[in-house]
Amino acid sequence: MSFSGELISLLFLSTALGMDAFSVCLGMGMREIRLKRVALIGITVGIFHIIMPLAGILLGKAISSQIGDFTTLAGGVLLFLIGAHMFFSAFSDDLKNRMLPIGAGLFLVAFSVSIDSFTVGLSLGISGVKVFLTLMLFGAMSCFLTCAGLLLGRKVHRYLGTYSELLGGSILCGFGLYVLFG
Repeated sequence: MSFSGELISLLFLSTALGMDAFSVCLGMGMREIRLKRVALIGITVGIFHIIMPLAGILLGKAISSQIGDFTTLAGGVLLFLIGAHMFFSAFSDDLKNRMLPIGAGLFLVAFSVSIDSFTVGLSLGISGVKVFLTLMLFGAMSCFLTCAGLLLGRKVHRYLGTYSELLGGSILCGFGLYVLFG
């Protein structure tokens, strides 16, 4: 894959991963969070979206030398499954809209919305990507989408959060299928 093709794929992937943070923060933003707190939440989520996929990439690189030719298949299947989980979890009404981004709650929110990026990092580590570029895109996009979700949460209807998770899950599924068959 060419550099521009990889960059475009990583942009779509980072956007898909950030959609979970966007949708969670969209609900939290309806609580009128101050701008200073919005920045803190965005930076924290961005840092978690760097740390979690880095751990996944490192583990994925270690695994890829053991697995050999099945790495592309494993990476594609993993991305598809993550996307399907994200897509279908959009229909469950769990605790993520009740989390408060204060103290330990901030780290819980950041961890919960970045856990998907660990498994994506795992599959990317297996397939071998440009690590620095990937991590910076994941961190920047999740920070941006987190802040956007918090700020837009004051103005838009709650159901948009569900639709953004559906979109993010669909993008991950599509990227997984592309890895498998493209």
